[in-house]
Amino acid sequence: MGLAVVAIIGRPNVGKSSLLNALAGKMISIVEPTAGVTRDRVSTFIERNDRYFELVDTGGYGIVDKDQLSEHIHRQILQAIESANLALFMVDIREGLVPLDKEIAQLLHKHGLDVIGVANKADSASMSPAAAEFSELGFGEFLCISAKNNVNKNVLLDKIFEKLATLASTDTAPPQSVMKIAIVGKRNTGKSAFLNAIVGSERVIVSEIPGTTRDAVDVQFEKDGKTFTIIDTPGIRKKGKLADSIEFYSYVRATRAIRRADVVLLLIDATEPVSQVDKKLGSFIAQEYKSCIIVVNKWDLAKGSAVTGDYDGYLAKSLPGLSYAPIAFTTATEAKNVQSVLDLATEIFKQATTRIPTHKLNQAFEVIKAERASKRGTGWAKIYYATQITTNPVTIVMFVNNPELFDDNFRRFIVGRLREVLPIQEVPIRLLARSHKLC
Repeated sequence: MGLAVVAIIGRPNVGKSSLLNALAGKMISIVEPTAGVTRDRVSTFIERNDRYFELVDTGGYGIVDKDQLSEHIHRQILQAIESANLALFMVDIREGLVPLDKEIAQLLHKHGLDVIGVANKADSASMSPAAAEFSELGFGEFLCISAKNNVNKNVLLDKIFEKLATLASTDTAPPQSVMKIAIVGKRNTGKSAFLNAIVGSERVIVSEIPGTTRDAVDVQFEKDGKTFTIIDTPGIRKKGKLADSIEFYSYVRATRAIRRADVVLLLIDATEPVSQVDKKLGSFIAQEYKSCIIVVNKWDLAKGSAVTGDYDGYLAKSLPGLSYAPIAFTTATEAKNVQSVLDLATEIFKQATTRIPTHKLNQAFEVIKAERASKRGTGWAKIYYATQITTNPVTIVMFVNNPELFDDNFRRFIVGRLREVLPIQEVPIRLLARSHKLC
């Protein structure tokens, strides 16, 4: 039996994202006073006393989306309902029963889904009697909570696990991902289409409208018996053009996704020149020492770069900090080369988690020392020995006579040669220099 799934359903701005964050105990969904911030299904795993379920946040039912995405949002809600074992039907106790609540109730009755009614924004006990009117929706008494202030959070969790005991297994732990892959890029490069092509279903909304994705959406999927997590992130604009707080939090989530990923896919739009946003993301990925694949998407529409090799050179000049990153050319809307990117990511991750035996590492350094002795100022830079201290990123410590003699140029030379002589050609290498005298 698979993992139990609980979906939060409700009209716009009743506090669904706040509830997901409250039950998870951390910020996952963007919370904003603006109605309709959540569009995709955002999910997380909830654990208590070795019991588990997947909690899914959905967009506001009945939202009139300013970007004409209402139909897409509605379809995502229906998919959440169809895959769920239990729904948390959320209403706003302050606004009382409204026609849209009745419409949602009809939808849930139609699907025959088990439901726990939740009346949110009940910040004080004096508000509880107002929840009585929701009983006419046909789901019994609604539990009064305040997602923002954690009122009755544990009571709700008790009810969820009690209800799931008769509906689905809560003993099944979530599968452990072997690798986390973040998809990042500027707006409208095809990130969501790329994710859907990998997982083989419409897991996130795809639209030609820039800025469709707002949250960082984690999606687990299986391939060859292994579980992967792929993170779709909001498209990034220049920092000076961040229009509102929604875009700001989207930007924060994209950078967080890079930090927690094992491999980053930097999507570049083949139909446009490499932008300042692309360069900024590339620099951030390099600064974080993240394994990366530069994915040139919409390659079928590219003009003036018919020969792949020419474009390789162009990217090398545009994104010098990612010289180690392999390049892939894809058409996400047709799923062309998408699966091969996943295979490449697996290979990259293998390199990033490689442990190099100390004797082999020092053999490589002997080769480098024989090729290039380096004088800096009044002294010679000497490497006595080296050792690897961690993986992902591969981190190597050189024990030397004077760390100050190892400037950036010399370190870049060493890193470049290490990539050539060791099985870590396509991943970042963090190279540290420590004084031998301190040992």
